Amino acid sequence: MSQPQASKHLRVLREVGLVRVREAGKQRLYGLDARGLRPVHEWVGGFEEFWNETFDRLDEYVRDLKQARQEEPPDDDE
Repeated sequence: MSQPQASKHLRVLREVGLVRVREAGKQRLYGLDARGLRPVHEWVGGFEEFWNETFDRLDEYVRDLKQARQEEPPDDDE
């Protein structure tokens, strides 16, 4: 990536609050500003809760299925 392209991307990230910049002589030093990710984290949290509950139900179903198979009498045809 060229320097102008990188600068453009960093400017956009700075404008939306995902990075912070500080001057050090002729350089600009960029760092992540995780506070800008909080809305994303909160939005994803709802999906995380949904999938955790879904996988918990799936796990319970699989355990029930295994238990039912263990309780079945052996098949005499085999």
